[in-house]
Amino acid sequence: MKTTLLIVTALLLSSCGLVETSATGAAAGAASAEAAREAQQTTERVQQQLDAAQQAAAEQRAAAEAASQ
Repeated sequence: MKTTLLIVTALLLSSCGLVETSATGAAAGAASAEAAREAQQTTERVQQQLDAAQQAAAEQRAAAEAASQ
């Protein structure tokens, strides 16, 4: 009886560590996924700003060319 109780207690305590490790791993994975999403959004925002700047420069060149003729 004591041996069974000791084994059950040992199993319960060891499984708590496994659950904690799994929860920590899941939280780290979620944080990594969020960081990747934020990086992607930043990349897209910068690309949009670059496109807008190129468009504005092209419009300025076209206006300067039209004014010089």
